[in-house]
Amino acid sequence: MAKNSILAALEAAAAAGPNPNPPSIGATLKAHAANKPDQWAVKCLDDTRTWKQLHRRTNRIARGLLAKGVRHGDYLTIALPNSIGFIEAFYAAWKIGAVPQPVSWRLPLAEMKAIADLANSPIVINDTPLDIGRPVVSIAELLAVSEDDSDLPDAISPSWKAPTSGGSTGRPKLIVAGTPGVTQEGGAMLWRIRPDDVVLMPGPLYHNGPLVTAFPALMIGAQLVLMTKFDAEETLRLIDRHKATWIYLVPTMMSRIWKLPQDVRAKYDVSSLQTLWHLAAPCPAWLKEEWIAWLGPDVVWELYGGTEGVAATVLDGNEWLAHKGSVGTIALGGEIEAFSPEGKMLPRGETGEIFMRLKDGMPDTYKYVGADKRVLDGGWESIGDIGWLDKDGYLYLADRRTDMILVGGANVYPAEVEAAIDEHPLVQSSCVIGIPDEDLGARVHAIVQPREGLSQADLESHLADRLVRYKRPRSIEFTDQPLRDDAGKVRRSQLREERIKR
Repeated sequence: MAKNSILAALEAAAAAGPNPNPPSIGATLKAHAANKPDQWAVKCLDDTRTWKQLHRRTNRIARGLLAKGVRHGDYLTIALPNSIGFIEAFYAAWKIGAVPQPVSWRLPLAEMKAIADLANSPIVINDTPLDIGRPVVSIAELLAVSEDDSDLPDAISPSWKAPTSGGSTGRPKLIVAGTPGVTQEGGAMLWRIRPDDVVLMPGPLYHNGPLVTAFPALMIGAQLVLMTKFDAEETLRLIDRHKATWIYLVPTMMSRIWKLPQDVRAKYDVSSLQTLWHLAAPCPAWLKEEWIAWLGPDVVWELYGGTEGVAATVLDGNEWLAHKGSVGTIALGGEIEAFSPEGKMLPRGETGEIFMRLKDGMPDTYKYVGADKRVLDGGWESIGDIGWLDKDGYLYLADRRTDMILVGGANVYPAEVEAAIDEHPLVQSSCVIGIPDEDLGARVHAIVQPREGLSQADLESHLADRLVRYKRPRSIEFTDQPLRDDAGKVRRSQLREERIKR
């Protein structure tokens, strides 16, 4: 399916008008349970649920939530790792009209408490007790409340999700979706997910990318294989074992898979894959070219957008090869333009901060709880990225506005330097930050997670062939600590503050 056919399908759906009465997410699960009760719906490790089991168990969990004081419209904080329990908690929330509000189960207690307080969640779902000033309940405890697995009265949540974002400030906010808890066939259509797909999800479901792909897949009856955490070889093994047709990855995952020994990659049959999506972070051009050559340009797709859902761009491998470095043209939502620091819209080809806005008449796609929108006159709002658009409307990103390093008056974008570093076969991951410098204003500092055998001299020689001098790191630090989380995200501001304090 080419990009034009995605756009054509979305445009045809828009022209036909929205379904005036889309079924609730719970009602759709009930229908799947009736139509294919014994087909497996979701797998994680050795744990499996059929559609009937998923429906019946979430009826019981929903009754447990009601007994614990969760009501229609409440935010329900869910702090679970990737598991079938995570899926069940979401469905149980939807079935009583609550708003599932996922967070990382590994958050520090103070941060988790701040988010649960902001959400005013009646309870927090977690597998272990936590001292956060409100009840913490496990899935097992919710199941123990009631043996009644009969259907509940139909309910629709006022919002289908409310993920969190701390951004570079570290202050949490909820990003509450403007779409209620109804089945979203259009979401699956955008992601090229079909009812007969087997979807493999190695990303953490508390992040928006995995969340907005895994659940629309289940909503239309596709089967979902969850990984508890990403592992490069295990990902290939699961593609082979389950004949997965669809997968979500981030560039960090792609890099780790590609850097496996060639004989390891060759052990597994990945020919079943028909769609690979990567998002959440910039993908180095060299890495993307390798994946396109491996799987084919029709398979590799990219999306750029924010959790806020104001607009999104997409492109496939064919388009990327014709517009190298681009993240695509608008396929969803409103408009995208680049603006100067003074708030002036820039001509095509000039680099500025990327702003988005909804077109006239479009409903709001989100609201913040705990923060205010950053909006220019005319309804333009930013999620903090720097980039430019070409004459054909293809968007190219440079970096985050807050991450750019000003070296002697020249702009250095960390993502570009990291891409060059990560191209070295003995680099697992890297993070580039700016450190204050009396002479230059800032100097480029690289934090590198190496593989065995990497030397600083070898890395410096590698970068000398790829980066102009002012962009090369003036200092390199090796670390054995992971720099990015399971979703490929890195908190540069935190790493920068730690280095400055030293």
